[in-house]
Amino acid sequence: SGLGFDINLPGIYECIVGDAEAKDVILHSEDIKKLWLLPSSINLVAADTELSTMDNAHHIMKSIVDSVRDNYDYIFIDCPPSLGMLTVKALSVSDGIVIPMQCEFYSLEGMSQLLNTVKKIRQLYNPSLQIVGMLLTMYNGRLTLTNQVVAELKKYYSELLFKVPISRTVRLSEAPSHGKPITAYDRTSRGAEAYTALAAEFLKKQV
Repeated sequence: SGLGFDINLPGIYECIVGDAEAKDVILHSEDIKKLWLLPSSINLVAADTELSTMDNAHHIMKSIVDSVRDNYDYIFIDCPPSLGMLTVKALSVSDGIVIPMQCEFYSLEGMSQLLNTVKKIRQLYNPSLQIVGMLLTMYNGRLTLTNQVVAELKKYYSELLFKVPISRTVRLSEAPSHGKPITAYDRTSRGAEAYTALAAEFLKKQV
């Protein structure tokens, strides 16, 4: 919906259950010419349960990614904010992980659990999985809690933190309701500038 598409279109869930091929359900953004999307829908909620019962769950996810891997420079898999089967299988077929993290206590508390999961995935499925970086989101430098969380992250993970945090802004909040990414909705806004800087920093890291 953040790119202006119907939220009920077939996509990754249909690929997982074998009802569609990825190449047939990929969508092309009208606002960003070099952006394509393999959508999800509410049906994906059931995928966690279904994947846990499949003997070949790892190979299913890998085959979906491999079927389109050579067509794009980068493939980003946007995972749900949990460590369920979907996230585990996505990480098992990925080259690297970018960790978006809200500047709040619970996010900080969950970081060690996520890093333990990454460690296990390296051992069991994907020894080459890298942590590309940690991205601070919902950032508000005027809040004491935000500064405490950032200080704690710098203490333990300073080499992993992206330099530019993503601040809370009105324009970032508005963009999805207009079906546009922030760089198309208001490319001169602070949010667009922050994401542009993040993209440049990401490219320098080069997984």
